[in-house]
Amino acid sequence: MKKSITILMILALVLTMTTAVFAAKGKIGVAMPTQSLQRWNQDGANMKAQLEEAGYTVDLQYANNNVATQISQLENMILGGADVLVIASIDGSALGTVLETAKLEGIPVIAYDRLIMETDAVSYYATFDNYMVGTIQGEYLEDALNLENRSADDPAYIEIFGGAPDDNNARYFFNGAWDVIKPYVKSGVVVVPSGQTEFEQIATMNWSSANAQTRMDNLIAAHYSAGQELDAVLCSNDSTALGVTNSLLGAGFEKDNFPVITGQDCDIANTKNIIAGYQSMSIFKDTRTLAAQVVEMVKAIRNNEEPEINNTSDYDNGTGIIPTYLCEPVFADINNYKELLIDSGYYTSEQLGL
Repeated sequence: MKKSITILMILALVLTMTTAVFAAKGKIGVAMPTQSLQRWNQDGANMKAQLEEAGYTVDLQYANNNVATQISQLENMILGGADVLVIASIDGSALGTVLETAKLEGIPVIAYDRLIMETDAVSYYATFDNYMVGTIQGEYLEDALNLENRSADDPAYIEIFGGAPDDNNARYFFNGAWDVIKPYVKSGVVVVPSGQTEFEQIATMNWSSANAQTRMDNLIAAHYSAGQELDAVLCSNDSTALGVTNSLLGAGFEKDNFPVITGQDCDIANTKNIIAGYQSMSIFKDTRTLAAQVVEMVKAIRNNEEPEINNTSDYDNGTGIIPTYLCEPVFADINNYKELLIDSGYYTSEQLGL
């Protein structure tokens, strides 16, 4: 009996010491926008796993794309003693008041993949090079449609789908792609039959597949119902690409003459569409890389050191330039998806139905 009691006491002591070590390292609040998109589930899981492996206690919350819910979650994280906040915002301009509280409490804030606007409470920003994301998409269309060798006598016909207007990144994606495509539109080499080329016209609320599908349905009815040519649809991410693809399939577009469709995030459904020939490419942003960089930022902050940053000029949130670390995106298509997504361990063959 005494031996059993001694073992239990030792186990209790080890548990207490382990808890104390974790508490000493710090408590990190991680606020993600939604679980309705695959990528945020992966971001949250990667972040939590890597922070816990580094010895931190993690409070991970998802807000179902509801701003009031995210604000409430952040308030609870602050009250719960968070030492650092990592936030992927729903509305980048809606968190000023709650983050002012964080600032008063001396809690550093890392904006994760979406820049938080109009508050000086943001300490750092970690993301992928979002303008480059759009540039890669635009250049992919440039190559796929052979735009450099076409003339206005043989134009390429495209439509454009952007992201959520309350997501600061959406404009970077659009601007990066549009800066590649715009000269061809001006020269007549590219034609946008709908005439919708301003961000406000092509934005997709909540990055919703359903909203993208509805808009594509309307575009087809207005401009393509008589079999007019459609060479490509520039989609800023995979959820909008999925809606566009569903609309095109519903309208009877055939696989052997399917428009070139861009995307971003390499979601499973979209990667399957790449394999099947219904989507041409998707930007691969390895969330493990971004999570790892944020973990290094957290470590530096907790050690009273300056985190590594590589951009101090481009990301002004309305109160000044936010020190930023940019990870580099690449694209996946039918030629390299196995190397990028399967060989790297990001997905298994079974997940992609192979």
